[in-house]
Formats: sequence, structure tokens, C-alpha cells
Amino acid sequence: MKWRFLCQFLKKNAISLADLPACPVETTLTLISDKWKVLILRDLMPGTKRFGELKKSIGHVSQKVLTSQLRQMEQSGLVSRKVYAEVPPRVEYTLTDLGYSLQPIMDAMWSWGKIIRKNSPPKNPKPPDIRLFLQKKCLKTSLLF
Repeated sequence: MKWRFLCQFLKKNAISLADLPACPVETTLTLISDKWKVLILRDLMPGTKRFGELKKSIGHVSQKVLTSQLRQMEQSGLVSRKVYAEVPPRVEYTLTDLGYSLQPIMDAMWSWGKIIRKNSPPKNPKPPDIRLFLQKKCLKTSLLF
């Protein structure tokens, strides 16, 4: 079923299988190999969003970079863009079937990230108090300060 989406995309965009990397992992990375693209995918999985909503939910991405990433994702067939003829202009972004087919990859990344966060040490562990260590050592050897 997922292959159907990819084949339709390749035919529609005149890309041959020969143009894609031989390695399936590299093919996937070719389509989503940017930090912002993965976050865009994450934020569009629940449904359609406007540009401003995406910018706000992603955080520290510039308007220029977000626009560029969305255009690349639109060209690769992961995202569809709908422009409304209104003043001010309204643009909405939605994942295509090909974009939604990345859900298992996003779920796996989510699960892996939760495991890593749970098992990693705190960012700023409190350093041991060297004075307590020396006091205990000195008491054991009967040497006092």
C-alpha cells in the first residue's frame, strides 16, 4: 500500500527509481534529512496547519528556513499546500498520503527518544562535595583538619 503512494509520486513528479539512492535508509533520509522537516512532519501528523501555527509550534525556526523546507517537502510529495484567495492570504499545509506513510518512522523515533531520555543521566548533575569526601577520609585515617 505504501509503495503505491511512492510509485504515484514518482510518476507524477517524473522521478525514476534510478534517481533515488540504492540504500532504502538513504532514500528516506533524502526526503526527510533536515531537523526542521522531521519537526514539520511531527506537527502535521495530527492534521492541517497554517504557516503561522507551524512556525509557532516548531519554535526557533526562521520564516525563510521554514518556507524553504515546506517548499522542498511539497516538491518531494510529502506535503500539500493550499492557498486561499483572501486578504490577508491564508495558506494551509497538509501531509499527503506519502507524508502520512512516515507515521511508523515518526512513532519509532518518538519511542526511541523516550527511552533515551528516561535512561540518560541528568543534564547538570550536582558535583560531589569534595569537603565531605575529605572529611570522611580524614576521619577514617584519624587525621583532622
